Amino acid sequence: MSQKLICNCNGTMPLDSSKLGVKIHTALCRQELNSVVDAFNGDDSLIIACTQEGALFNELAAQSEKPLIAPLRFVNIREVAGWTQEALSSSPKIAALLALADMPEADPVPVINYESQGRTLIIGAGEQAIPWAEQLGDVLEVSVLCTEPSPLPLSRDFPIYSGSTKSIEGYLGNFTVQWELENPIDPEMCTRCGACVEVCPSGAINDSFQIDLDKCKSHRKCITACASIGAINFDRVERNRTAQFDLILDLRSKTHMRMSQTPQGYFAPGTDPLEQSFAANKLLSLVGEFEKPKYFAYNEKVCAHGRNGKVGCNACIEVCSTAAITSLFKNGQGTVEVNPNLCMGCGACSTVCPSGAMRYNYPSVSHQGKEIKTLANVFSQECAKENKSVSPALLIHTLKAGTNLIDALGRAAHLNPSRYEGLPSYLIPYGVEHIASTGMDLWLGALSYGFSEVYLLLSGEQDPAYQAALQTQAELCNAILAAYGFEARISLIHAAASDDIAPVSLAMGQLRQRGPLAAVCTPATFGLNNQKRETIEAVLGHLEKQAKTALPEAGAPLPASSLLGGLNINKDACTLCMSCVGSCPEGALLDNPDEPKLSFIEKQCVQCGICVTACPEHALSLMPRLLSVDQRKQRVNLNETKPFHCISCGKPFGTLKMVDLMLTKLGAHAAFSGPAMERLKMCSDCRVVDMMKNET
Repeated sequence: MSQKLICNCNGTMPLDSSKLGVKIHTALCRQELNSVVDAFNGDDSLIIACTQEGALFNELAAQSEKPLIAPLRFVNIREVAGWTQEALSSSPKIAALLALADMPEADPVPVINYESQGRTLIIGAGEQAIPWAEQLGDVLEVSVLCTEPSPLPLSRDFPIYSGSTKSIEGYLGNFTVQWELENPIDPEMCTRCGACVEVCPSGAINDSFQIDLDKCKSHRKCITACASIGAINFDRVERNRTAQFDLILDLRSKTHMRMSQTPQGYFAPGTDPLEQSFAANKLLSLVGEFEKPKYFAYNEKVCAHGRNGKVGCNACIEVCSTAAITSLFKNGQGTVEVNPNLCMGCGACSTVCPSGAMRYNYPSVSHQGKEIKTLANVFSQECAKENKSVSPALLIHTLKAGTNLIDALGRAAHLNPSRYEGLPSYLIPYGVEHIASTGMDLWLGALSYGFSEVYLLLSGEQDPAYQAALQTQAELCNAILAAYGFEARISLIHAAASDDIAPVSLAMGQLRQRGPLAAVCTPATFGLNNQKRETIEAVLGHLEKQAKTALPEAGAPLPASSLLGGLNINKDACTLCMSCVGSCPEGALLDNPDEPKLSFIEKQCVQCGICVTACPEHALSLMPRLLSVDQRKQRVNLNETKPFHCISCGKPFGTLKMVDLMLTKLGAHAAFSGPAMERLKMCSDCRVVDMMKNET
């Protein structure tokens, strides 16, 4: 256990020492600094309930004579509890947050490395790009691609190109840029001697050393003047240019990289000088070696992207805002490929993945499950000590932007409580790396641990595709809860930016006025699994046992976005060709080696739709629904028919229906008249024997 230092921030928080079980300080960052210094000399790790003065406490720790046994950990109780309208009843929440801070850190994940030597390409109109190159050139190895002519400096301190970009691909330390040289003068070769300017009778060349083709009268005297240099060529065939760079500063109003989240090392501040200054400062810090976490783990064995040449689930590709995920087919088997250098760690791919093939790993769902379970358990235990029966609600938010938003709301509620509402005492904030990384396994898992509700705080920086994905997943979760007789318990709170506290304050006021809801079920004891489907099955089983209403025998209908469901089959159209079995990536569809029978295990189905696409008779369709856990586990027969036996040897080699259909389709063709028609009724071995007999 850690030693906990709690401060009431100069008496502005009504903290109860007896309820929290620790001494309450008043001015840890000022008059009581000695208490912090004394704690540094102890034998326990330290948790300080103050985030505002973290820099001060870390500085003191660095100066301590005795090394700390573990880095300092900080937890904010002021803005989320002590400065709210319900501060007096927030002790259980504070205890839960302190317990969360005391938990072990997540296991480390692999890292992705970048190396940048500072090779920088500045793209834009010369009048803007060249001055920036002159300023940055002392630190960075700069080049300029002028998309609009501008006077060129006479000194050749850095390469200057001209033309229009065709493509920009890559990431920090590894950008490939292709552009097309559009002017007869190649500025890379031009010495800027001015000979062409002097001899041009049309005045088509100026100090930009580019030819104004609207003014040019094709005298070609410039070519003669530049003959020894060879920078001018009106008949240039090869106009494409390619080069490698570590960093890109794109000053154009319309940039080439149109994805909503551009790669690290690419900055597109547009034409605004202030934004350009911010971007230039960031460029200067991106020289050297860098690393970031590998946010994801991918298991292609259960991926439902494609099979047998058919494309099924594209969810991760469609939601990725960085274009880091691409389709990959090898020998007919479809998987996806993730470029970890382009991945920004949003985790939306794992949220929308129906099979769990794409898994967020920073941290894992199993680790988050332990943290959420601790929050719920400690909150409930502390409420029991006060003879209260209150179920907590969970507020999930992105760590940086969401924390800023919650802190801003807490300060506003403290200074102006009649206008702004802080977090209710039963609402516990839980920060994650990115809000888009959480999905139904974590949300429903939280409900199974005793949380009454889950709120997702969108703080404005999320890509629209992420917001849509979260909304879709929330609707699916609420549909599942409705199938069990529970009311909707997953909600989104939208803010336009990390300082847009008004809509959050409104939502908090509504929650405080309404009060806490009862938990949907008694707390579960199982842990959340890194395998998404296993976690969902465990949660469904737990909810089903305590459902208010029983599921219909045929299952409760779910939205089309559901990853749970079955299959409709048109038995009249199905020929039991088993194309669906061969295409199913999850083993949900099964054949029978001894007789023509098509079986289905609904638990395995992820509703990817590959079987629907693969069926040549269009006999299958998806059926999003929720069956009971026992029903989902059962192997059921979708269709069966009598086998067709070879008319020569008697061996079964197909289905009666399939052979009848084949005979009907081919019977009118001249090539299959007489003996040929009879061979269609034979197995492959007997056909060969019959053909050999007839030839002799």
